[in-house]
Amino acid sequence: MTNTQTKDQEATQNKALKEHHQKAAEHLDEASTHHKEAAKHFESGDHKTAAHHAYVASGNTDQAAEHVKDACVKHASTHGQKK
Repeated sequence: MTNTQTKDQEATQNKALKEHHQKAAEHLDEASTHHKEAAKHFESGDHKTAAHHAYVASGNTDQAAEHVKDACVKHASTHGQKK
């Protein structure tokens, strides 16, 4: 915590960091579920449904990556670290 940063500001930043990590994990869990569904449908020959689940998984992965990036930026700005 810097001299100009209040405890309330620090608590708000920590909450935002926690939320980004949690959202990233949730999106990755969803991506995992859709990849597993895609594998099952692909194996059974239902390639159209497999492609749909793979596409949804890709979107979940992209959303997770955004939360990971935001968390990293907030960590760096909060704790004075550089990329």
